[in-house]
Amino acid sequence: MKIVLAPDKFKNSLTGLEFCYAVEEGLKSVLPEAEIIKLPLADGGDGTIEVVNYYLNGKEIQLSVNSPFFQPIQATYLFSEKSKTAFVEMAEASGVKLLRQEQFDCKNATTFGTGEMIVDAIKNGASKIILGIGGSATNDCGIGMATGLGYRFLDGDGKEVKPIGANLSKIESIDISNVHPQLYEIDFQVACDVTNTLYGAHGAAYVYGAQKGATKEDIKMLDKGLTDFSKIIEEVFHINPQSLKGAGAAGGMGIASKVFLKGHLKSGIELIKNLAQFDEKIKGAGWIITGEGKLDSQTLSGKTIQGILGSAKAQDVKVAAFCGALDISKEELISMGINYSASVIEKAKSLEDAMGNGYNYVMQIAEEFAAKIK
Repeated sequence: MKIVLAPDKFKNSLTGLEFCYAVEEGLKSVLPEAEIIKLPLADGGDGTIEVVNYYLNGKEIQLSVNSPFFQPIQATYLFSEKSKTAFVEMAEASGVKLLRQEQFDCKNATTFGTGEMIVDAIKNGASKIILGIGGSATNDCGIGMATGLGYRFLDGDGKEVKPIGANLSKIESIDISNVHPQLYEIDFQVACDVTNTLYGAHGAAYVYGAQKGATKEDIKMLDKGLTDFSKIIEEVFHINPQSLKGAGAAGGMGIASKVFLKGHLKSGIELIKNLAQFDEKIKGAGWIITGEGKLDSQTLSGKTIQGILGSAKAQDVKVAAFCGALDISKEELISMGINYSASVIEKAKSLEDAMGNGYNYVMQIAEEFAAKIK
């Protein structure tokens, strides 16, 4: 029997790969002949870089780039020499994770460092770049990143503006004559899981500005900047930014990825599934075993598990879910397409025991599951 293991992480307990090893150990003790395929997944959030590297088998490349406030910092991206694919997370150069809360100030922050990482990946020979745009500290509509790639943003006097969100309304033209010569030869795949418009009530500034340090006045100013700049984008690139789903992601990096990189915006789980060749590898499987820390009605509509259930249904493969905790009825699980479920918390003495000994409990769950399907 062919069994595919396709978990997300158990936050603060097990990585997706550790889950795979635990389940494999449990299954093999009962079904030694079973063919086990390990396909850990992620949706673009924390831990995605480890999962991506499982498939890319690349090396970490470290370089000095500009932080959100133009200070030198060390950033890392992944590069696979074999497939000429790079995985770049904008949060490495332009993310809130680099700042203390009192430093958050998205109107003065830039994505310039993200552009520098992209340039380095191209220099190293990347022909495909997967760009993760979560966790940004910025609201510059990607003009920082684009400046790093050779675009110039000019005011009414033809002078270059500093590429920060506070200056978006000053831009009157875009000079594309010095854009990196190889930029449009690269296949950019952009992990984008939000659907916000660029500006307005559901736009980048109003929805995310406050959590990146913007005051009410800042938010109004930033929203006006995005509105004004969208007219320039439309003139130069002949695309209405408000018509693009996800244009407002990461302070406008959604639309920036589309117009400055000619990128394709996709959901994080779909990008990882493509990388894993998921739909190809589950062909002929009897079961897919997935798992994550907690499964409830909210996480059941989560990105990773929905991506798995969609593929499983299309190929008529049964799905089992081994979770840290289950807070949903068996009936609801079955109606969603989950044929078997079990949780660590049912076996553990306490939450602390469950978190600390997750590997052994998941292995036990796998043994019991194997005995039932034998």
